[in-house]
Amino acid sequence: MPGSHPGRSRKFQKPLLVFFSAKRSGPARRMDSLVDHLARKERDRLRVVRVDVEEDPKTASRFRVRKVPTLVLVKNRRTVARVEGRAKAADIEELLEPYLPANRTESKTARSQ
Repeated sequence: MPGSHPGRSRKFQKPLLVFFSAKRSGPARRMDSLVDHLARKERDRLRVVRVDVEEDPKTASRFRVRKVPTLVLVKNRRTVARVEGRAKAADIEELLEPYLPANRTESKTARSQ
């Protein structure tokens, strides 16, 4: 399968959160630490990539980014969710949760009950 990792099934790959920003965008700069925190917190369940729309306008165009900041969630090579403009952590986490695989600790706890 082109573009996939050997020994890895596509359905088990982590979803990808793409953070579109620009150095000159105040709202995007204010979301930087939030996206960093989310990337650390969900590192086992989510991949996070940053794209500067001024440095990579082709990628921004491909994802139809019209406003900065924009978050785009990609799962199985399809855009499944997006947030345009500044957003709060709780709103982003609520948007992501249906698309993220279950935490291993959560599934172990559920099995033991």
